Amino acid sequence: MKTRTILLCLSVALLSACNSSTPVVPSAPAPRVYHGTASVGDFMTITINSSAQTIAYTDLSNNSSGTVPYTVNADGTYTLNDPTGNLIAAYEVPDYALLIQAAKTGPNANTPALITAVESGQISLATFEGQAYNFMQFRTSSGGLNIGSVNVGTQGTGSTSTFWPYGLYNQGSGGSQFSAGTLNMATARLDPSGTFLQITDPDGTNSDYVFGTANGIFAVDTQNGAILGLEKAASKNFDPTTAGTYKAIYYQKTNTTSGAGNVETGTPGMGNATLVVTATGQITITDSSGKQMAQATLTPVANVAYLYGSAGELSDPCYGLFTFRLTTPSAQQDVFVTFMGQAMLFSSFTANLPWNSGGTYNYFYGVGLKPASS
Repeated sequence: MKTRTILLCLSVALLSACNSSTPVVPSAPAPRVYHGTASVGDFMTITINSSAQTIAYTDLSNNSSGTVPYTVNADGTYTLNDPTGNLIAAYEVPDYALLIQAAKTGPNANTPALITAVESGQISLATFEGQAYNFMQFRTSSGGLNIGSVNVGTQGTGSTSTFWPYGLYNQGSGGSQFSAGTLNMATARLDPSGTFLQITDPDGTNSDYVFGTANGIFAVDTQNGAILGLEKAASKNFDPTTAGTYKAIYYQKTNTTSGAGNVETGTPGMGNATLVVTATGQITITDSSGKQMAQATLTPVANVAYLYGSAGELSDPCYGLFTFRLTTPSAQQDVFVTFMGQAMLFSSFTANLPWNSGGTYNYFYGVGLKPASS
């Protein structure tokens, strides 16, 4: 009898709870905060409010800001309705990374650029000390891109090794395709938010911003574009677990020439792309109209003699950084790709042949993201 009484009481309690007039209101998802760098050299704080479907941004470099409504497309990309015409389109892997096409960045708020942003979190100089990254530098001048490695030592000092594709063709004008240098973040100051570091140039006029994540992303916003680094791999060999389909946003410039001060003329543009990577390391890059931008099988930089080894001058084998070179009578294209987690960086430089003084070239670069379930 005692057991039946207890069960009866429980049933009455559950029935009362189900019939309660007090509604259960689900909590709204918290806004997602990112720090980002534009390839023209702008540092940004970006907040996504998925309940209101808005993207709010503050550009610390040119003091612009705004709040932009967005809608989610069937493929997961975002269409933005910016009344100022600045932010155009975006793609996000929530709480990981965010990519945005922007039309009005730079000192005069009039330059198209790719914005790459990562989840904001507590960091310090110690977050990056003792770490090694493969990096790509994205910019809108000077041939568009560099690739290489950065090794961060104690107190923020370290070393870099770089390949500049445009320098391969511009050597007669004082360019150099390879360079090695030192890294010094010893003067970096942690922002009161604890989410990024600021380094002021010796003349006190400009600042670089260092941010990233403890799980292997290193980013620096500079006056000369965005430096994006992903933690090096343990082996030079392609890791089949990085295979999958990545959604990407890219920046490109076509029919480009470079003049005094490496100032470029050319036709800039941006777009969405899909990158399919197979378990054997073949990559196919396709733009949103279905046009193939590049396809080949990836080769470790550590195996490429013209970059590393007896003929190359990179001082680091850049484990986890891959490349391929496509050559025809009319053009030579170098493509670079690196992976980590749900992200990949990619870049391409194409020189139109035969090359001569004032020769023209094309380049594109971007970031690809894939959901954790892919």
